[in-house]
Amino acid sequence: MPRVLLLHTGGTLGMAGGRPSALRPAAFFKTLRKRAPELFQLADIELELFSNLDSSEMQPELWSRMASHLHRRLADFDGAVVTHGTDTLAFTASALSFMLRNPPCPVVLTGSQRPLGEIRSDARLNLIDAVLSALQGPREVTICFDSHLYRGNRTRKVKVAEYDAFESPNFPVLGTLGVDATFEKGLAPRGPFRLHEKLDPRVFLLKVYPGLDPALPLQLLPHVKGLVVEAYGAGNVPVAPELGRSLLPLFVQARERGIPVLVVSQAYRNGVDLTLYAVSY
Repeated sequence: MPRVLLLHTGGTLGMAGGRPSALRPAAFFKTLRKRAPELFQLADIELELFSNLDSSEMQPELWSRMASHLHRRLADFDGAVVTHGTDTLAFTASALSFMLRNPPCPVVLTGSQRPLGEIRSDARLNLIDAVLSALQGPREVTICFDSHLYRGNRTRKVKVAEYDAFESPNFPVLGTLGVDATFEKGLAPRGPFRLHEKLDPRVFLLKVYPGLDPALPLQLLPHVKGLVVEAYGAGNVPVAPELGRSLLPLFVQARERGIPVLVVSQAYRNGVDLTLYAVSY
């Protein structure tokens, strides 16, 4: 029987309680064997507790520990499933996709909108689909949710109160798990399995909005090593000096300090084209 590592980090899937009372971490493994015994028919599953956190507490230091742990353990398994809270699940999947280069087996993150112990929970099917994806899906870091498999670094959470909580706006799904389960080939391995565990969290995400005072991000520059600008549309930002809120001085100072600036769009679909409008130059 194939072997799957199931690494639990916390989140709604493994919590107890329910509305209107607050959710709280619970004895996840006991609930798992009771509510989803089918998992153990799919594979020889080894359960490990990495953490038992609300995912809003997830931090880069935990990503480094998680990546190091998976790097040590993956060679012994045919696949891995990481259970995670949905709020930062896409962040963790994206981070792991860059930290675990050329993994020897699929690494699948999943979670749920309702706890596993609830009657109408989506957790059971998400877990079953995630284990199947870990056995048959592409050898990369992915997210399995609501019967779809997404590339880990191309996914975002888009809904709070519905089961189809994740989307991959600019990249096709890697798998669909309906009556039949079908998977794409995914990324081809490029070299040996490597770990990149060092992260620098000193990156600031600046969302552009009407009325943004450039003095605010200018004060942050001495404290950051990178700047991500979430711009309008195709990459537009205010640059007219006569209106008093041009971001050009920010970019000039960032360049003088050697701080890389990455421009992304507030629009979910399509992408940045800095040649499209004059204000983008």
